[in-house]
Amino acid sequence: MALKRQHNTLSMFSMASMTDVIFLLLIFFMVTSTFVYPSALEVNLPQGSQQTPLKPTTRIYIDKDLNMYSTQADSTQQSPLTPLPMNQLAGFLQSLKASNPQEFVALYADEEVPYGTIVEVLDKGSKAGLKIVLATKPTSQTPSATDSI
Repeated sequence: MALKRQHNTLSMFSMASMTDVIFLLLIFFMVTSTFVYPSALEVNLPQGSQQTPLKPTTRIYIDKDLNMYSTQADSTQQSPLTPLPMNQLAGFLQSLKASNPQEFVALYADEEVPYGTIVEVLDKGSKAGLKIVLATKPTSQTPSATDSI
């Protein structure tokens, strides 16, 4: 006499483990998104059409009151903002060049900063042998009358 085994398969799928994975991914992305260039200084950047793919490790900020700050980032985090007086800028830039000859600096200047101050910072960077990139925010792409023709 042949006995048949009864195999009762469960037709339901437990979603508990999948929701745990989704919540872990959500927490991971929320935590890592806060590490994207945190800055305590609000600088209203001018608009520009070109963006550079390079990520500078040193940043110089100039706010609308002409206060200057610097910060350096390593591979894991951003250092805090440190005040940088204009008379110490040349020495700061020369020390950057001495520590890393391939270093380049991003200048985040508020759009209310006089053009002469920006040129002075760029000139001091050029004299130190550094490349300084002026940071801008992307332009909004609004169609104009000449674009539709």
